[in-house]
Amino acid sequence: MTHDTTTSQDLTVGALRAEPGAKTRGTVAVDLGPVTVDVPVILVNGARPGPRVVLTGGVHGGEFIGVAAASQLANLLRPEQVSGQVVICPVSNPPAVYQGRLGISPLDGVNINRIFPGDPAGGPTQRMAAWLFENLLAGADAYADLHSGGIDGFLLDFVGYRLTADPELDAKTRDMAHAVGYERVVLGTDASGGNSHAAAARRGIPAILIETGQGGDREATTVRRLLDGLHRLLHHLGITDPEDTEPTGQATAPRREWVWAAFVESPASGLWFPDFAPGDDVTEGQSIGRVLDPLDGTEHKVTADATGRILYGMTGLTVAPGAELAAIAAPAPQNADG
Repeated sequence: MTHDTTTSQDLTVGALRAEPGAKTRGTVAVDLGPVTVDVPVILVNGARPGPRVVLTGGVHGGEFIGVAAASQLANLLRPEQVSGQVVICPVSNPPAVYQGRLGISPLDGVNINRIFPGDPAGGPTQRMAAWLFENLLAGADAYADLHSGGIDGFLLDFVGYRLTADPELDAKTRDMAHAVGYERVVLGTDASGGNSHAAAARRGIPAILIETGQGGDREATTVRRLLDGLHRLLHHLGITDPEDTEPTGQATAPRREWVWAAFVESPASGLWFPDFAPGDDVTEGQSIGRVLDPLDGTEHKVTADATGRILYGMTGLTVAPGAELAAIAAPAPQNADG
């Protein structure tokens, strides 16, 4: 359990404010340049001191489970049962969620989860990312970004985190990742890149990625699976007590750590026909599908770039060059025989 604490004080985001022992809901207007968007934020300021935890959903469009679970959690949390502060943003990228329903924003075609921490003087998505980091992540003691397999993809649930050069930070983050209770924990060997949790790690914030559900799933049982994981995370961080949460009777799975081995990309535009199922084990060089030219049927063979297990991939028919077709993970060295 983390021992970081904040004193009892007002919690503010933009014009929203919650006093100790209070919950505040509202939207904050964010200027993205060509448009202004309203970002929903819920502030839960506990009656007792404790850490500040930030949860974001809806970074990508077409990923519904995180949005639903974050909204439900905001309804369930009672300030008198909270130690610390919880900032919940269920729809963190409104243009992509409400207008695009894909990973990229319709405003500029940019995937926000590749350009964090953003640029307040940049394009619309750069500004959106910068606002989230400057207004939500500032002062955070822990952060979880909630994702799913998109409407055109499959995914096996997992929690991800990044290693840094700080052993103490890495230990806190690893403990958070395992506390969620999912079977698969995938670590990145460094904190480079523009993913939200990587950028947060570079700022010294223990940060994890929680992936739950696939293919546009919005089923109540899947939402509950993530909600249970979030309750376990908040218990671990000292935000809530287990007895204050409705038990579900679901046991946590044994955790196994993995590392990313390869991300297979489409070699051309065309029609994608995968030859694998979620969770399949593949070997380097093995055929995993083909991309066909819709005009003349020319076939581009797609092979695995590494040996491991496919944790997520593309199910959509049409793909562009560079589209991520499959993500392959291998057991972390300490788990090689487990």
